[in-house]
Amino acid sequence: MDKRSAWVIGIVFGGLFLCLFGFLSLVFLAVRDGEKRAPVMGKRSDRVGVVEILGEISDSKKVLKEFKAFAEDESVKAVVIRVDSPGGAVAPSQEIYDAVRRLSAKKKVVASMGSTAASGGYYIAAGAEKIFANPGTLTGSIGVIFQLPNVEGVLKWAGVQMNVVTAGARKDSGSPFREMRPDEREYFEALLKDVHEQFIQAVAEGRKLDPEVVRPLADGRVFSGRQARELKLVDELGGLQDAVEDAAKLAGIQGEPEVEYPAHDKKLLRELLGEEVDSLAQHAASAALRPLGGTGLLFRMPGVSGQ
Repeated sequence: MDKRSAWVIGIVFGGLFLCLFGFLSLVFLAVRDGEKRAPVMGKRSDRVGVVEILGEISDSKKVLKEFKAFAEDESVKAVVIRVDSPGGAVAPSQEIYDAVRRLSAKKKVVASMGSTAASGGYYIAAGAEKIFANPGTLTGSIGVIFQLPNVEGVLKWAGVQMNVVTAGARKDSGSPFREMRPDEREYFEALLKDVHEQFIQAVAEGRKLDPEVVRPLADGRVFSGRQARELKLVDELGGLQDAVEDAAKLAGIQGEPEVEYPAHDKKLLRELLGEEVDSLAQHAASAALRPLGGTGLLFRMPGVSGQ
């Protein structure tokens, strides 16, 4: 390597290092400034906490942490759950629903629906004491979906043959490398039927409705916010501010309610980016696996991407 090439390489890598250092410095300053300006939990009173559930639901840890913080903060008198999601994985949706129910036993909890609060998004909202939706909100979609592709034809075209060895008759049920057998379809239909019934029972419990009232609506249909109110799936038409004001009223807060969003204490870069990176990675993995049927059972409205 001649002297000129070494200088060029040194300048390029030095510039990249300086750009990275500058980015990290800006992140650090932004976090430090945000921590200075962020309200300290428990120092003020008569507030309404807001927890946001945005995009596809793939994990519950962050939301449960925020619920716990507001549940333990005596100065937060009520919580509004802002849902803007087409749904997502079954288990995280159920975990958040259960957490909403537990939080409702301690504080007033109101759900506010954004543009979409369907399937798993509606499942979560149903746990709140009261639900607000915009007239044009897409909600409902009470159903379960399990997508299993068949790529057998593609493999034959490519001249690829899959050799599968299992221990257990059902271990390769749903394999994308062969046609699904009738007995396997019955097996999956029974599985989805059980999870679907759990969805119906959760909505009935949360909305204080007879399961037989919910059942005819639980065929996967999507409703507008206005239709959902007529069907008693939501309580009021209105936006986030309406939900905040109603939550404050239910909690007995006088005057204009002070709104509190979860404070995130980030001391290190990894802690700063950890949740966001994890969320992005989970979303990317979910999107990558979906065509292969690798995301499992979903409370999700088909055809609508997460945010």
